[in-house]
Amino acid sequence: MPDFPRSILAFQRQFADEAACASWLSAARWPEGFRCPACGHDRAWELGAKAWTYECAKCRRQTSVTAGTVMHGSKLPLTVWFWAAYLMATHSNGLSARQMWRQLGLGSYKSAWLLCAKLRRAMVNPARALLSGVVEIDETQVSYRTKDDPVTGGGGRSPDGKMQVAVAVEIVDEAPGRLRLGTIEDASSASLHPFIKANVAAGSTLKTDGWRAYLGVGGFNHEPHVVGAMAAHVVLPWVHRVISNLKTWALGVYHGLRRPHLQSYLDEFVFRFNRRRTPHAAFRTLLGIAVAIEPATYNMLIAPEAKG
Repeated sequence: MPDFPRSILAFQRQFADEAACASWLSAARWPEGFRCPACGHDRAWELGAKAWTYECAKCRRQTSVTAGTVMHGSKLPLTVWFWAAYLMATHSNGLSARQMWRQLGLGSYKSAWLLCAKLRRAMVNPARALLSGVVEIDETQVSYRTKDDPVTGGGGRSPDGKMQVAVAVEIVDEAPGRLRLGTIEDASSASLHPFIKANVAAGSTLKTDGWRAYLGVGGFNHEPHVVGAMAAHVVLPWVHRVISNLKTWALGVYHGLRRPHLQSYLDEFVFRFNRRRTPHAAFRTLLGIAVAIEPATYNMLIAPEAKG
């Protein structure tokens, strides 16, 4: 992977124009040199008539540096994509689409929303490793922001007016390691067990409260702690700290989250949390993952909203 800039001035110098951005993408996509996605041949010519496009010397397949990535088909300049990724990755709390719209001077709010949605989609690496070792697990509720949903919900584990979220925090040397968040239908075993198995390696030790839905999940060492005289945040300190930070972040940056796109916002929070010690490296990671993620259309990205 090519080097990444450690300051905004270094970024401005390194990615001053389209050619610099295209060169970085080419090196990120083909670190050992060009490989045709159709036949695997390693020789190609750059086409003068099509910007940043190569033609395979063997099968004549034409491939752009953005083909098959989240940037494919976008009419926005590569410099805008790079600035957006840099701002999203290095800003301490992140930027809303409206803030991105103003910062980059984009033509419409829709363009800014689509740009942010595509980058947020690239925050999940399909090849990421499962959590392991000791893992604290709990679930919480996040209030709706949309005007058609209830403003407040029921108490405890009632789902009324709330979105259910499962939380898993890996504990390393008595401190938080990696994080996973996921939307769930409810706080039942039918919802929680699949979340655990999808995010935690078999054989790990699960630390939970005494909620009965956690019982019976096979393949793990389970340490339930009944919350009685001792407060829940004492029994499961790190998972409760994450939950508190998540809710503060959601209100501070987005003024509350919308139900249809909840998972994408959770993915952004996970991305930031897991790279909290290396914020500038997050830029390289974000664009690196973006190169490996298939493109998505506007209709695909708003599909959850239609269902919500």
